[in-house]
Amino acid sequence: MIHHDGSELHVPDQSPAPGSDVEVFLRTSPGVQQVHVRSVLDGEPRFSDAVAERRGDELWWRATIPVHNPVTPYRFLVDGNWFTATGLAGHEVADTTDFRLVAHPAPPAWIRDAVIYQIFPDRFARSAAYAERALPPWAVPCGWDAPVVGRGELTSRQIYGGDLDGIAGRLDHIQSLGADTVYLTPFFPAGSNHRYDASTFDTVDPLLGGDAALARLADALHARGMRLVGDITTNHTGDAHEWFHDPAARDRYYHADDGTYAAWYGVPSLPKLNWNSTGLRKAFVDPLQRWLEHLDGWRVDVANMTGRHGTDDLTHEVSRLVARAVRDVRPDAMLVAEHAHGAGGDLDLGGWQGTMNYAGFTRPLWTWLRGPDLALPDFLGVPGGVPTRGGDAVVTAMRAVSASMSWRSWTHSWTALSTHDTPRVRTVVGDAGRVEVAAGLLATLPGVPMLFAGDEIGLTGAWGEESRQPMPWHDEAGWDHTTLARYRALLGLRRAHPALRHGGMRVEHADADTIAFWRETASERLLVFARRASGPPVDLPLAGAVNVYGGAAEAPADGPTFQVWQFMATPIDRT
Repeated sequence: MIHHDGSELHVPDQSPAPGSDVEVFLRTSPGVQQVHVRSVLDGEPRFSDAVAERRGDELWWRATIPVHNPVTPYRFLVDGNWFTATGLAGHEVADTTDFRLVAHPAPPAWIRDAVIYQIFPDRFARSAAYAERALPPWAVPCGWDAPVVGRGELTSRQIYGGDLDGIAGRLDHIQSLGADTVYLTPFFPAGSNHRYDASTFDTVDPLLGGDAALARLADALHARGMRLVGDITTNHTGDAHEWFHDPAARDRYYHADDGTYAAWYGVPSLPKLNWNSTGLRKAFVDPLQRWLEHLDGWRVDVANMTGRHGTDDLTHEVSRLVARAVRDVRPDAMLVAEHAHGAGGDLDLGGWQGTMNYAGFTRPLWTWLRGPDLALPDFLGVPGGVPTRGGDAVVTAMRAVSASMSWRSWTHSWTALSTHDTPRVRTVVGDAGRVEVAAGLLATLPGVPMLFAGDEIGLTGAWGEESRQPMPWHDEAGWDHTTLARYRALLGLRRAHPALRHGGMRVEHADADTIAFWRETASERLLVFARRASGPPVDLPLAGAVNVYGGAAEAPADGPTFQVWQFMATPIDRT
């Protein structure tokens, strides 16, 4: 056995200051003879000895690393073999897989404890005031039961009338799930129901109730001890945006002399912002900061493309600018970046605190839990549909993606089974048993769980637009109440056990149909067991364990099943 991660169990100082010395611990079996730590200071590797102490049937190797740079990569040399974030290797390995100590300003402490509930405002809930509002010319009004048009001209024009006061009226439901943070897709005026084509960042869309409704929603959430996160586009605006039509702001976009301009994916209604512009940088800070009077953070849309165009690559500069602007007025605010693929190269830079972890969570779990009859045309944009892979491949994928970033960024990234941009998890996995396994992993793997409104009651959808159907509040009899109860229980389990929010992660077993892993702190150990289908029995070290979810005394051979056992750890004395 050999293990290290960035959790407090192995790195007691979770917010190292520049110039400090940080202790790190590596756990091994007793047979290991010698361990060195290689850290990189000012670009040059340095080595220090690690000292072992016996704890039960393990050796815990202690070493000290100087924090000289904002990011300090480190790895272990174990009896002549390298141990990095991808595991033990008997060959030379790339520095990109090293563990990392990060001395940039730490994310707020509350984020690791959060459960995010995502709402697409037009489709969640109406207030009585909806009937009094005039619709803009582009909007096509729809009854709450009208089918969503998944493709075509009507898709972005359908308006169902959900608004911010409607959300405020449904907070009991959200809170009953164990969610404590509401994330809204954009609330700015726009020319579509999705509002990613903002016409201004200065006001709240009157269709949603305007500025006053946002204040009311924020106040209602804060009164419950809950939080509110907004969504902003740093990559583009709508073509009706006031900046786009202001000759004095022409340099804020990529205009060509022939009248053409760059746009997101070439879509003319989404002109791309040019972050070379000093005017843009100054203008963008105001809405970022001003709305934090009501919001507790931002999710940044298309962060991976922001500042990137041709020979321009300003993404890291923009992320730091945005982060500074946010910290200046709300040091306790969340700032997470949308990234549809591996985000490691854009993190740990003093900018985004984490990413939407499609690459290291959503994609691997879909390949493992996908239903046998799933027939999607692509795999979140990748041609060829969703492949079928084993649990061992899931573990390998998660380890590879997590190795591209620090433990801090990994654990502050959002994990989601589905979002407003994807098929619904129920459609992907096909049955309630596998939904339970998926929801169990959402609640127990490292990261900040994000639940898309409606997943908890079994809503379906084969692609993003089709998934944005209204919440059927009037038809509770049609809800999947078993799934709803399981989400509540699993998110409650996460709330009850600090190891699921702050503990390290160590894989115990992985095969085609089974994944078992530990979540550990100095005072608690949890063993999580997930099985997608029946298979050979798995021998787990369950002596002294208490089952806290699933009800099994030993690892079941049938499936799908999800089980969690608790062990009380012997407190570690580091005096």
